[in-house]
Amino acid sequence: MKAIIVLLLAAVISGASSQHHGLPQETRTREYWIDPSTGLMWAAKDNGKDVNWHKAMKYCQKLQLGGFPNWRLATIDELRGIYDKNADSPGRDGQGASTWHAKGNLFLTGLQWSSTLRTDDRGQPDGFAWYFDFANGRRNDEDSSHFSGRFANFGKRALCVRSSGK
Repeated sequence: MKAIIVLLLAAVISGASSQHHGLPQETRTREYWIDPSTGLMWAAKDNGKDVNWHKAMKYCQKLQLGGFPNWRLATIDELRGIYDKNADSPGRDGQGASTWHAKGNLFLTGLQWSSTLRTDDRGQPDGFAWYFDFANGRRNDEDSSHFSGRFANFGKRALCVRSSGK
């Protein structure tokens, strides 16, 4: 019986590895990571290409991953919550291989849009959305209305999250 279980486990791991080249071993066997401190379920990798804020929101809303349909774009505080300056998560950027400082060994390929809009002094959204840089642990903002322009969304990605209890 143990031999059958070991063979089945090896087949699952082998199949998952062939489908997710470039992902760290920890995330090859599953499509997500659950943060033990918050219970949030994170996609094992971002969308992998430049997107504007609206497309990032849509990408996560439409994502079907791990048998779960209710993914969303993370808030700026959720993104900041998985930053760890001592973590070395493999990934890539525009220049090739790169190291990001994210918990969960997530595979990142750029700066991560958040669902959080910047607000003005009256608390009203001002048309800018926050994004997070896992290379240096800082949040930044950018005009979320940019739909065109050569560098309007350069390097911005969608990293999706969901509440694991739903």
